[in-house]
Amino acid sequence: MKTILVTGASSGMGYRIAHNLAAAGYQVFGAARHVDRMEPLKTVGVIPLQLDVTDEASRTAAVHQLIQRAHRIDAVVNAAGYGSFGAQETVTDAEAKQQFEVNVFGLMALTRLVLPYMRKQQSGRIINISSMAGRFSSPMAGWYFASKHALETLSDSLRMEVRRFGIKVILIEPGVVKSRWEAIAMQHLQQSAAGTAYEAQARAMQRNMDHTYASKHASHPELIARTVQKALESKHPRARYLIGYLAKPTVWGTQFLPTALKDWLIPKFM
Repeated sequence: MKTILVTGASSGMGYRIAHNLAAAGYQVFGAARHVDRMEPLKTVGVIPLQLDVTDEASRTAAVHQLIQRAHRIDAVVNAAGYGSFGAQETVTDAEAKQQFEVNVFGLMALTRLVLPYMRKQQSGRIINISSMAGRFSSPMAGWYFASKHALETLSDSLRMEVRRFGIKVILIEPGVVKSRWEAIAMQHLQQSAAGTAYEAQARAMQRNMDHTYASKHASHPELIARTVQKALESKHPRARYLIGYLAKPTVWGTQFLPTALKDWLIPKFM
């Protein structure tokens, strides 16, 4: 039985990933700050772990508990993360740093802890939940998009570094997915914009985002969970899985548009 660590397992995509993998027969350790929210996952066999990815002691304790119980780790699914939107002029240094602490530094620090075990096994998979945001840019969301760009670059570098040890590094790049993510991102946006020159722009962006995420076409976390399982089980997984509502047309379109046209077009939809 393969052992999988899923971070961010208390809600959204992380919750669904942990549930599906446990139901499929994997030994799944679901990790999150709020252990009580993972209580329902016990019914399918998920083993809850308390984890704050930004805290060194918490990261070390979680990996130690997993190894003590399972004696190996076959894959990590780094699903912990959040979106903090706001204009670069109004986002505080503290919030910008926290965005990177969760989405980049904490994620990579946890990954470093499991790599020695995977090298010893000469096998393992690191699956990082990124976003289509890692492939283009948007106004009013610079720090979030930058965190995903950083994750993409670090994952590419890591993939080349650990390939000779039998370890595969895979990026999942979702588009629009129904979850609490959008509500949290918009809350940060409105808080940072209140009473500033960007307030009207923030309200317009929220209207657009609310409409997009309320669409009947918005993807369900189930799609992400199925893709993660596919990446785990494929003999030759892709380096990137660009999936979900609007992901491919948005990324492919922004790759080929002139910069001036992108600067005019993207704000109309974000």
